[in-house]
Formats: sequence, C-alpha cells, structure tokens
Amino acid sequence: MTPGKRPLIRLGLAGGAVLLAAAMIPVVPATATGLVATATSTGDGYSKTKTIKREFSDDGVVREIDSRDVNVKIDTTKNLQGRERVHISWSGAHPSGGRASNPFGEAGLNQEYPVVILQCRGTDDADLPKAKRLSPETCWTSTKIQRSQVQDPGAAIWTRDLFADEATRQPKSGLLPYPGEACNDTSETSFAHVTPFVTAKGETFKGCTSATMPPEAAVGSSFPPAEQSAFTSTDGTGSTEFEVRSAVENESLGCSDKVACSIVVIPIMGLSCVDKNPDLAAADRNCRRAGQFLPGTSNFANLGVDASVSPLYWWAESNWKNRFSAPITFGLPPSACDILDSRAPTPFYGSELLSQAATQWAPAYCLRKDRFKWQQNSMPDDAAFSQMENGAAVAAEVSGPRVAETTNPIGYAPTAITGFAISYVVDKPDNAGELTDLKLTPRLIAKLLTQSYAASQLGTGHPGMGSNPLSINNDPEFKKLNPGLSNISQEAGATLMSLSTSSDVITALTGYIARDRSAMAFVNGAADPWGMKVNPFYKKITLPRAEWPLLDTYVPKSDLECLKANPAPYLPQVAAPVSSLRQIASAVLDSWPLVQTKCDRPNPGDPFKLGRIDRQGVGSRLLFGVTTLGDAERFGLRTASLAVAGGRYVGPTQAGMRAAVALAKEGKKYAPFEIPSSRLARSSTAYPGTMIVYTAARLSGVPKADAAKVAQFIKVSSTEGQRPGRANGQLPEGYLPIVASGPTKPFYDSAQVVAKAVKAQKTAAAPAVTPPSASGPVGGSAVVPGVGTPVAGAPQGAGPDGAVPVVSGAPLAVARTTKASSDLTSWLLPTLLLIAIVGGVVSGFSRLALQQRWVK
Repeated sequence: MTPGKRPLIRLGLAGGAVLLAAAMIPVVPATATGLVATATSTGDGYSKTKTIKREFSDDGVVREIDSRDVNVKIDTTKNLQGRERVHISWSGAHPSGGRASNPFGEAGLNQEYPVVILQCRGTDDADLPKAKRLSPETCWTSTKIQRSQVQDPGAAIWTRDLFADEATRQPKSGLLPYPGEACNDTSETSFAHVTPFVTAKGETFKGCTSATMPPEAAVGSSFPPAEQSAFTSTDGTGSTEFEVRSAVENESLGCSDKVACSIVVIPIMGLSCVDKNPDLAAADRNCRRAGQFLPGTSNFANLGVDASVSPLYWWAESNWKNRFSAPITFGLPPSACDILDSRAPTPFYGSELLSQAATQWAPAYCLRKDRFKWQQNSMPDDAAFSQMENGAAVAAEVSGPRVAETTNPIGYAPTAITGFAISYVVDKPDNAGELTDLKLTPRLIAKLLTQSYAASQLGTGHPGMGSNPLSINNDPEFKKLNPGLSNISQEAGATLMSLSTSSDVITALTGYIARDRSAMAFVNGAADPWGMKVNPFYKKITLPRAEWPLLDTYVPKSDLECLKANPAPYLPQVAAPVSSLRQIASAVLDSWPLVQTKCDRPNPGDPFKLGRIDRQGVGSRLLFGVTTLGDAERFGLRTASLAVAGGRYVGPTQAGMRAAVALAKEGKKYAPFEIPSSRLARSSTAYPGTMIVYTAARLSGVPKADAAKVAQFIKVSSTEGQRPGRANGQLPEGYLPIVASGPTKPFYDSAQVVAKAVKAQKTAAAPAVTPPSASGPVGGSAVVPGVGTPVAGAPQGAGPDGAVPVVSGAPLAVARTTKASSDLTSWLLPTLLLIAIVGGVVSGFSRLALQQRWVK
C-alpha cells in the first residue's frame, strides 16, 4: 500500500459462525440528522483551509503574535467501519519541536506545536440541539491527564486564556460544584480544571482520576490509545493514519450509524493571553512562552516542554476555537442483517479473502426482500469445498480447483480478484518515522517461515543455526534491500505471523517461494551468500503446501525458573500461528506480536506461565504478517513489495493484480482459470500474491430454490458487486473489479455462464475421480499455487542443483490428498453442526437484546 492511500475493512463476527463467521457489517450512509459538512467535500473526504492565530492582549490592545493559513485534508469520512484508519494530512501549520517518540495518548504530551487529532461525538452544526453538538466533553481521550489539571497558581495558564470565559478563569473550573475529594484535590490554594466526558447515554465521567474515567479508558484496555499529538515538519506539513472507533469498540463514545461524530484536528499555535495581571505574573509569563525546542528536533529524554504550546491544553478555548471538524459517518452494526431481516440466512462457506467484500455485499441481500439473506462464513477452503460437494452447503468460496470426491459436476464462478499481502510495521531508528517501502524476496520469506532466525539468545544453541542472525533486520540480505534500519534484534522480527490452518493463501504464499531457485536452494540446505542456513527441521520441506507445519522441536536449556517450569520447543512459540488472517491484521494494526514467550504469573506465589509478549512501542516496532488485501486496505496497513522477474519489486496494486490476471486463461467450461507458469515466471509486472476467489457450486442435484439463490448471488456479485465504492453492495478497496472489458472480461463471461448452469441444474454428472494418494502429486502433476492449476509432469521441490519447476502463482489448486484432510472433514462437520446450534441460541439472545436496544 502506498502511504497516504486508503487502506481496509472490518470483518464482522456473527455469533456461532466458524472462525471468521458471517461477515455482515453493512456499509450505508449515516442516518443521523443534521450532518452538515463545515468544509469542502472531496468525494468521501474532507478539505478545509482556515487562518489560525495566536494573540496577546496588552492594556486592552490585542496584537497578533503568529498567523498561519492551515489546510487539513482527510481522505475518507463516510461509511466507516470500526478500527478503520483514515489518512489525515495538513500544511501551513506551525513546525513542531521536541518530537515525542510515541504520539498516541498521554505519551504524546511532551512536545511543542503538535497537531492534536481526536474523535468526538457530535458535529459543529449550530442548528443542532446542544446535546448533539461536539464539545471538549464529547471528545475521547484515554487518560485523566489529558482531561484534568491541578497546578500551582503560576502554572494555571488556562486562567490567562484570552478567549476563556469567566468561569474557566476561576481557581476551580470545569465542573460546578468542583468535585475536590472525588478528584483527589482538597487543596484550597491549587488551581484546577476538569474536562468531564459525557457518554452517548448521557452519563458524565469526571475524568480527573483513573477511577472516574470511562471503562474503555482502563489501564490494559483491549485497544491502544487512538488520539494523537502528531508531528509537523519544518515546512509546515504533516500526515498520519488515524484510527476511528465505532460503538462496538467504544460504547461510551458511541459513534454509529445513528450517532453522528466528527474527527477533530487542532493545530496547536499556543495559547492567546489576556492582559498581564501583577497578581498572576508567573501565570502570565508561562502563558506567553513560545517553546524550548527548535523545529524538527526530538525529545528523546522526555523533558518538560512549554505547556502553552503543548497538546496538554487542547480543550482551552484558544486551541479549541482553531479546530477543524470533519463529520464522519459509520455503517450499520455488525448484527444489522440479523436485526433487520428475520429470514433464515443461506450460508456460503470458504475463503477469508472474500470477507471484506462480504461486509459490504451482505446488506445488499438482507435489506432487499427480492433477494435471499446471504451469509459468508470463513473457513478453510478444503473444508468449505467438502461441505458444498456433500450437500451440507449450497456453495463454497475457494481460490482454485479441487479434485472431486463425488460425480457431481462443479462450476467455478469468478467472484473476486484479490490476494494476500505481507503487511508490516517497521520503525526507522532515531525517531525518523515508519518504513514505507519494504521489499521482500522469496528467500527472505522462506527464512521467516522456516524459523531459520534464532530469535534470541535462547535460539543460539539451536543445532545447525549457530551463525544465523537473531532476526531479519540483522540479515545482510534484508539490510541490502532495506538499508538504514535498526540492528536491535527482536523475537517478532524472527517470524512471519501466519495461519495454523489449511488455506489456499498458504499454498499461494509457499508457491511463490517454490517458484524461486535461490529460495528453494536455501530450503533444500544450501547456505545463502552470507552463510545463513535453513533450520534443519525444515530442510527439504515439500513446497507448495496448503498448511504450514510446526516442525521444530528444539528446547533450549535455561536456568530461568519460568522456562524450567514450562519446557517447550522455543521457535514454535515465537511463530505462534493463529486460525484467521483477521487476527494477524489486528496484530499488525496494534503493533502487538503474536509471539508467546513472555514469562508471567499473577502473584509471586503462583506458577509461571508463558503468554503473549507486550505491544511494541512506537519507534522500535518490527513485525510482519500475512493478511488479506482487503484487511490491509481497510485498516491502512503497510504492505511489502515482492520480488518478481527482472529484478523488480511489485506491490499489491490494481495494476499488479491486473497484470497477473491478464496472463490467465480458462482451461475448460465451468472450470477455474490457469496462468501458464512460463508466462508468470517471465512477468515483471504481475503481483505474486494475486488470487481469484470462485463461487463453487454443484451443477446438478441442488434443490431448485437453493440453486436459484446461488445463481442470483453469482449474477449480483459479478455485476453491481464489482462497482468500486464503500456503500452497500459495492466493492471495497483491496479487490480488482471484474468487468465486461479488458483483461477481466473472460472472468465476467465465465461467471455468467456458471450462473446460468447452476440455475438450470441440467449438467450431466462428471466421471468419478479417484482421489490421489498422500504420497505424490495429483496425477503426476505439481500442485500449483495461485491462479494456475497443476503443471503436468512437474516435479515437487528442487533437484540436487537447487533448480525448481516454475509453477503458476496466484489462487491455487489444493487437492485433498492426505489423510489429514479426511480426518479434518470427519470431525469438522459434527463440530460445525454443534457450533451452529450454539450460535443459533446465542444469536437469538443477541437479536432480542439488540431489537430492544433499537426500539429504545
């Protein structure tokens, strides 16, 4: 993802669904009344320029100290989802000094002339009732120090604010009567101000102690602070990604489709100050201070700053009056289809790659009575295909052909062109911001997946890996491609956060490795040019594969009590795979590695246990994860460019995906598309992570009503569902539209043909196919990851010289060829049934509660 461009969506989790079940978050314009923009709208965005000033009054004469024309832009303000990040940029602001290493929450307070960014309930519409207008009391902050100040008279500079009202200039202000004891302030000589927080339900939290803050502001909250004190460069420009939160994440703030909210941007210019008062000489001097740090400098030591030009008093009228307020709208809650449509859903199962599209597509079905209630449930591709083939589901969403276990003919309708990304957070040293242009090769990805980095001193005794770097940022190959980064090793930099379950995504990812000679030479035991060797437990592992195993069994010796009490293989705990790509996206979004090596115990007498390590601090972040392109786009995650032919690197752009599918051709009627491996190997423009999601359905034996639903879905998803946008039924970012022209025309045409065949249910039964054995490839063909299909006669893995076959690379052909797959199906189907029953009960109670809430 190019920095500053729109990124991602939020996957809704429906009660009782498997893994990432029922992605049903609808996206519609907010229906709250009075949402009047106060600035120029740029499509779904916001742009406004205003003059902001700092002024001093002397003997009743007001003089201008500083004046700047500031422009603020926000790329997206409509149809937002919880935890979505929007890109905010500005120009003309006062340059910042004393830059904080962490701009979020309380950590960002010790800097000068920052740009404060908040999410607030309400809008700046004077025609609205006061309760619906935004104010400092409806703006979210995570800590009490951002809302409550108790100072000696000389430091109470808010009382010298030129634009403050008389009540604010009193020794105690903000709440009347002032709650001294509740705020742990019983001093008669101190000056204090409280900015309480008022919730969406009207409850007031004093906000002057940790006990009087809203529950979402608790220490150890599930989500890190979102509010920022962002840095402005010496030329007056700056930008950041700002995370918005809905009522699902922050019920107290309460932003939703029914509750109007705003993003508030406050360029700090410094307090404007009233006439000097001999009795308050110290406060006057402190009010008029202009900063201690030069523009562009950093405050590594977290030294004190001039409060008059800091973000501490964002609520003071001198700062508050300079605000830019951009109204934002949210979509419906995740359970909207359950609430608004009482019909039983028709579930489709399969690829998580479709989840972000499903969030916008689902309402286009459930909110129309002439359509069925469609529900997408994410689960492993093989299991979903088995469900469909055996009649337990009407359709499956998969990313490549399967070997049928029955004689039922199957049609594959192209439904979405998308793919996987390697998302990352990597900070530059010396507080220089984030890396924005990461490059990765197949060999570097292979090193991460095979756990070939030692991770820490615990791994240095690993047999065969004694000279390997601890983490990827110590690797000369990585440093050559991505120079200027920190050399401090981290456990999170020794792994690629990935899946513990079978997935077409893993096949596509490992297929990318399998197509590269140098990567496969490394996997097969050859050292890289700098002497690094593969983890012996993964030497000569067969690639591509649909599921990545944890093979390492090395248990390091340690004198630590915790490790003695919890002996376990070390590197698998560093890898710590999870069951969904959405979990990985959240980990990248929160800069919170999945690594499970933290020794902890609740109390001194309790036994030690191993758990998830802490979130990484801004300035020292280093982590990588496999995500869907939809998640990466919706959540604003940075994505790596991957090495392709000709020494080039291609990122997950529309052009890169278009170049990949332009190579594809349909093998035969109703079948998935293939990318000839030779053409893909020569491409210097195709993005290697491109994948095609198909709606797979039986062409005979399906009940007429169900067949009509599947056909309707294929028709709608391949037409109106391919229109780019953020509203109900449209295609979000992270997907390449399938249209009836250009390189995607064959996909569009194929979808229409399959839809017609599914509805007709007249296709003759296919000949029986004998499932291949677990010992070899399908029918003598190598399993191809990505858009392609098996390449006849191609060998698996590399030969003695390290050469490997070039196989195609985007979606995939994963045949159920092993006993593990059969075992999976044997326990998964009963488990799914049980979960569905429990989920139905939970959903019933949830629907009842939500209905009552909506009635209110």
